[in-house]
Amino acid sequence: MTEAEQLAILRDQIDQIDQQIQTLINQRAQCAQKVAEVKQASGGDVQFYRPEREAQVLRRVMERNQGPLSDEEMARLFREIMSACLALEEPVKVAFLGPEGTFTQEASLKHFGHSAVTTPMASIDDVFREVEAGAVAYGVVPVENSTEGVISHTLDSFIDSSLKISGEVVLRIHQYLLVGTNTRRDKISRIYSHSSSLAQCRKWLDQHYPTAERIAVSSNAEAARLVQSEWHSAAIAGDMAAQLYGLEKLAERIEDQPDNSTRFLIIGNQEVLASGDDKTSLMVATRNQPGALHDLLEPFHRLGIDLTRVETRPSKVGAWNYVFFIDFAGHAGDEKVQTALKEIGQRVSDMKILGSYPKGVL
Repeated sequence: MTEAEQLAILRDQIDQIDQQIQTLINQRAQCAQKVAEVKQASGGDVQFYRPEREAQVLRRVMERNQGPLSDEEMARLFREIMSACLALEEPVKVAFLGPEGTFTQEASLKHFGHSAVTTPMASIDDVFREVEAGAVAYGVVPVENSTEGVISHTLDSFIDSSLKISGEVVLRIHQYLLVGTNTRRDKISRIYSHSSSLAQCRKWLDQHYPTAERIAVSSNAEAARLVQSEWHSAAIAGDMAAQLYGLEKLAERIEDQPDNSTRFLIIGNQEVLASGDDKTSLMVATRNQPGALHDLLEPFHRLGIDLTRVETRPSKVGAWNYVFFIDFAGHAGDEKVQTALKEIGQRVSDMKILGSYPKGVL
């Protein structure tokens, strides 16, 4: 059998499989429409998007995956199918820290899929206000980077907000050196980026562009926009910004830490049911007395609850008073967690459960 004959047979098989896939996707979409009809018939406040349900589906997708596609790639494909099916019920409206082309937009699309209706906002405060006003169902904000640490503005926004955390997204951050058509590699004298990205690429910049001026701007996307038409300038930004603004990649993955990642929070107004693999975020204010921190953390240790993060922020109610932001494994509805929360509530001056939500699916 000739090569052409073998390829013809394989391509015919691919065409048949594509037809089967298309038929099954449409069958799934029809089921999604029926789900919407059942929910609407029940009356009341209909919640079409269920974070715990979607997390369970994606986990099963990865568990039964046998390759050759990776678990993450298979989950990404199913995320888009789920997003398109959900849009038949009601498109999810999402606000994110903009402008367009930022890593926060990339995190939004990774979590909700490209069928979601996403709106860029100028600041973290604006994202919170948009969700609180009911203009969108959810918001996406960065909360910490594996290299640069916590984004304090996001944590501080929870102090006065009634919003809940309904999910998280962990995004691997790859930085690129980008230029427009007017700039040559050997003539770069200015490099624009967000201050965090400049810090994440500090060693690379010291080695390759030690004399170039480093200029911090409001976002990586803004940096990409600036260098579209400037001479002798470059931007550090992500792949989405490069595509959006039509820039050339002079260097790829220039971040100093190869595992550089940023964690984003999904904020909304509704509490999320247990998915089977969850996290809970808690904000507490301790009394100003010896052993206060020990009393706060002791129930977690005794009950075997895994703490994943503890951050301290200044309180807004007095000098040298602090609030603690705590993330731990488990759902607020779990019996063991309820025991811990009851004990902690008796030991602190104030406590707010920021939300229980599915752990991020990588």
